[in-house]
Formats: sequence, C-alpha cells, structure tokens
Amino acid sequence: MSSKILPPDEDNWLLDDSDDNAVRPSELRKPWKVLIVDDERDVHTATRIALRGISYKERPLELLSAYSGAEAFQMLRQHNDIALIMLDVVMESEDAGLRLVHRIREELNNGVVRIVLRTGQPGQAPEQEVILNYDINDYKTKTELTTQKLFTTTIASLRAYENMVSLEKNRQGLAKILESASDLYQLHSLREFASGVLRQISALLDIGTDGILCVRNENHSGRPELEILAVSGSYEYLAEKGDLSSEPKLESVIMQVFKEKRSIYQHPYDVLYIASRNRREFAVHFMPQWPLDTVECDLLDVFCQRISAAYDNLYLYHQLRSAQEATVVALADLAEFRDTDTGDHVLRVQKLTDAIAQEMLMRNDYPEQMSREFLDMVGMASILHDIGKVATPDHILLKPGKLDPEERAIMEQHASIGAHILAKSAQMVEGTSYLSLGSEIAGGHHEHFDGNGYPGKLLGQNIPLSARIVAVVDVFDALMNKRPYKEPWKLEDTMQYIKGRAGSQFDPLVVEALSLLVDEDRLPVKFGE
Repeated sequence: MSSKILPPDEDNWLLDDSDDNAVRPSELRKPWKVLIVDDERDVHTATRIALRGISYKERPLELLSAYSGAEAFQMLRQHNDIALIMLDVVMESEDAGLRLVHRIREELNNGVVRIVLRTGQPGQAPEQEVILNYDINDYKTKTELTTQKLFTTTIASLRAYENMVSLEKNRQGLAKILESASDLYQLHSLREFASGVLRQISALLDIGTDGILCVRNENHSGRPELEILAVSGSYEYLAEKGDLSSEPKLESVIMQVFKEKRSIYQHPYDVLYIASRNRREFAVHFMPQWPLDTVECDLLDVFCQRISAAYDNLYLYHQLRSAQEATVVALADLAEFRDTDTGDHVLRVQKLTDAIAQEMLMRNDYPEQMSREFLDMVGMASILHDIGKVATPDHILLKPGKLDPEERAIMEQHASIGAHILAKSAQMVEGTSYLSLGSEIAGGHHEHFDGNGYPGKLLGQNIPLSARIVAVVDVFDALMNKRPYKEPWKLEDTMQYIKGRAGSQFDPLVVEALSLLVDEDRLPVKFGE
C-alpha cells in the first residue's frame, strides 16, 4: 500500500464503493483497524471511499464494518487492537451508540480505543451533554464530515491511539520485564535459563512461541562456534540437528549480530544481542507477526540489559556452587583418605541419595520438605556423612574385626564430631548449604526411626529427612559391598534386612522408595562389584 494520500475530493462522499478491495491490510506492515458502526450501508460505502489509500506512518487502514451496536460489541471482543471507532448514535435503538460506549469502556475495560461519535440527528444526542457524560473522543455531525475533515479526524485519532498504546505498552512491558527478570533469577541451569528467556520474550511482546537462543563459543574448545541452547515452536526440529545449516539466512543475521555486537531488527529476522560481564555473548531470534515499533524495540533493549544481569547472576551462582562442591569433595576425600576400605562408598551414597530423593518427590512423600534447594544439594551433602571419622583413632577405624563396647563407643563419636565441625562452618553461609545439610546428615544418619539410635536418640520425623535417607543408603551400600570383616550380601538378602527394619531403624517411606528403585531396576550404580 502506498504511503501517499489521495487528494481530497468533496464529492467523494456521495460516490458508490465500486472497489471493495481498495483497502487491504499490508503484508508487511500491521494495519490500523478502524471500525465503522452505522445501520446505513451508504455511510459505510462513502466512508470507505473517503479513506481509500490513506496510510499513517507507513501503515495502511483496515476498515471493519458493523451495522448495530450489538454486532459492533462482538467485533470489539474479537479484535482487541481496533484503534478507532466511527460510531453512529441511532441504530437498533435511539441510544444504541451511547450504550455501546459504556460497554466498551466498562465491560471490555478498553480505555485506549478512540471513539468518534457521528450522528445525523444531533438533537437526540446534544453535543455538550454527550461530551460530559460519555467517554468519547470527538463528536461530529454527518453533514460536517467532508472527506478532508474525515481524513483529519482519522489521523488525529490514530495519533492519539498510538500515544495511548505506547504508554500502556511501556507500563505493561516494564512490569513484565521486572517480573520476568525475577523469574529468571530463580533458574539454575543455562539451558533452563535460555528456555526461560524465550518464554519471557513471547509474553513481553504477546507473540507466538517460535524462537531460538544461541551462544557464541569464541574459543570453541571442542564446541561449535554457534551453539543452540534453546528452541521453541516451529524451530524445535533444530534441537536434534544442533546447528543452523538449514536456516542459512537466519544464521547469517545471527553472525552479523555477533560481529556488530548489537540487536538487529530486519523483520522477519529479528535478533537480539545480549552480552554478559564474563564475555559470553547470546543471540535471541523470535518471530513477531509484524515489524516491531519503536516502543517494542526500546522495551527489548531494557529487557536485554536485565537478561544480561540475570545471566551474570546465574554465572556467579554456578561459580559459588562449584566452589562449595569442590570444598565438599575435598572434605570427603580427607575423611576417606584414612578409611581405605570404603573405596568409592561416598560416591555411591551420593548417587543413590539423589535417586531416592527424586523418587520420593515423584511419590509426593514429605512434599513440604522437598524443596528445589533440598533436591539440588542433598546428594552432594551426603558424601560428608562420615566426615567425623577424621577424629577416630587408627587402631579403631582400621580394625579388621568387630569392635568391643569401648571401641564402639569411641567410633560412635564420629557422628557428633562431624555434625559439630560442619555446623560451625555452615554458620558462615546464610541459608541452606552443603555444609548445613552435611551437618544434619553427619549427626543424624545413625539415628533410628524408633528413637533407639545415636547420638541423640531422635525419634521419627525429628530426625532430619536428609539423614533418614542417608541412613538407608549407608546401610544398603555397606551390606552390598565387601568389607574387611564381611563379604558382600546378595541384593535379595540386603533388601529383606532393610525392609525388616522399616519403622524401627529406618523411615518406611524411604525404604519404599529404595524398594521401587530395586524392583524396577533403576539403581543409579552397580553394587556388589
């Protein structure tokens, strides 16, 4: 559609609409929707002719027609982006147009659409009264609306609508950005984060879910230079393919984004550029139906800044978690260094603890305790369960036979010692950490569900859940593997022993979760080898 305006012709108002297709929505630019509401077909015809060829900011008009207030209301419910309504007053009733105004503003809660009242009977709707009592934006008699004045009224109304929409988009967009950034701060994996970014862009622009998020691997290090982290919608087929070779045009634009280090809006190839402080660079492609306007581009720039900060937070979180995990592994290695018979015991305990916790989550056991934090940390924390053995004398720790009562009492001190050491360190870290969970496990994994364990003779759920899980895992692993004082047990005998102590030594729900893993052959590691 041309952006030129046809010369106004006062006589056009009386012409028939000989070309029903004179006004078409552009395939490239989203049209301004104008709704003509009038019960006289000649008014529709004349209005279409008068507005034929008009465009505003390179966007054409799309003219919609309704012949009653009720029909117009249904059309407004179907089209929430109508910019202007040219509304007659007298239609199926003497005040049908005025009633529609109230329904638009109150029932539809639409305060942005511009409403121009056009009446052929001004005596039935006095201008002053209507302007004061109804939320309309202009009042015209049909006799005064020449082609030129109709053009002026239309452009002025579209300009006002555009300003209203821009303000509302800014308000809603900024609110969504703040909300989305907050959500992204809660995500703890890069691919989960990438998928979250695609979802938030879709919500921010109110568009479909088609999108791709890529990261540029500058030094490669065995990885592709352009690595796809997340896909959605029509691009999901690329998840298995792993590269953009089947989308050469899109790949070219994304590489241009990385080269120029800026977002590029070349509809339909809109690509955002996001850089982080640790020199990682991301590109996000999405597919709006229409070219983005200035407000949307500005909002996306703000969004990119928030995403960059959220990614930096994710990176720092992973660095902190890695440092904590390295500390935990070092402490576990220290404990194992003297206890040479346990071998890979702690690593097996870690994997089985994670598996049981996930199984209990699926079974909805203790849902109030199965937090994301707990599930992320309990396995790693479990490898600290015997950290207190660093204080156990060698002649007791390494004794090949059974311990006498005095030696047993000294050996049992490792639970309290481990809990104390880790609890003291955990005080330096706010909230739940590997150290705080490790302290619970070290101090509680020899407690019995019936209260007859040690060191505190805790009963039932007074024993931390982490410790109740590791209590089962520790015994299962010890029985299934060779020790200096025993040969490995068969799986059937081990499970019979553990099930026989459900409710006395062990939490029955933990035993049930382990039994399911065994019965369904889903143990995470091989035991007894």
